[in-house]
Amino acid sequence: MTDLSDRPAAALSRRGLFQGAGAMALGVTLAGTATAQQAAPALKGTINHSVARWTFGDMALDDLCLLAREVGLGAIDLCGPDDWPVLARHGLASSMCNGAEISLEDGWADPANHDRLTESYLRHIDLVAAAGHTNLILFSGNRRGMSDAEGLENCALGLTRILPAAEAAGVVLHMELLNSRVNHPDYLCDRSAWGVALCERLNSPGFRLLYDIYHMQIMEGDVIRTITDHHPWFGHYHTAGNPGRNEPDDRQELNYPAICRAIRDTGFQGWIAQEFIPLDPQTGPRSLRDAVLTCDV
Repeated sequence: MTDLSDRPAAALSRRGLFQGAGAMALGVTLAGTATAQQAAPALKGTINHSVARWTFGDMALDDLCLLAREVGLGAIDLCGPDDWPVLARHGLASSMCNGAEISLEDGWADPANHDRLTESYLRHIDLVAAAGHTNLILFSGNRRGMSDAEGLENCALGLTRILPAAEAAGVVLHMELLNSRVNHPDYLCDRSAWGVALCERLNSPGFRLLYDIYHMQIMEGDVIRTITDHHPWFGHYHTAGNPGRNEPDDRQELNYPAICRAIRDTGFQGWIAQEFIPLDPQTGPRSLRDAVLTCDV
């Protein structure tokens, strides 16, 4: 997910886009949409494709929705309540909802945040369910000196305050796995084994992990084996090329067709969301189309 270090300082961050998005020059948007119209892909129907809102944050949401429909997406990722009516007008789902979190750094690992987070998440669980969506993101936050065991215990104690409401509403809370080596120093939920241990501790249909392939390649590699072994706990996936967090193409080290086949073969029915930052915003729409085709197995 969110990576400030992957973009120039002047560019929009995913953190900022949790609160809103700017607009891209109309000519660029229309040019990208026209490109998609000229070569609309025929998808296989075995993968549910989405794209993260923040990575195309310079594009107006209406324009991103048009592009999404042109390239065969069924949803936009990381959208909050203010965005959902726009998505609905275009027949798109919100594949991963946000807006309840405090920040990436201040999460469930710190008991001092639990009251505030509980109030916010209980409200957003109702909003997500009422809008007909399913997935809602959350974060461990930074460890700030605590051990893995202490952080896991704190997260579990806090999350048990909201899991009954999520289960009753049919909402699934997803904690995102992020790397602490390059992009998010000190983030607690930075390894699959820790996240799986939390899932096993909570043992709830209302809690899963958001497995970010880019982040976990940085932290631990062995992506396909991890997905194969632990897929019941992974409710959502994010893509991006490593190194650089750019297009998932042949300029980076991850073999996305093989990874997506592994995800498909587990019987996964959720969403795989593109979360790469286009190397060239001018060709971002074409890059999105190509990324979808790369992952459509």
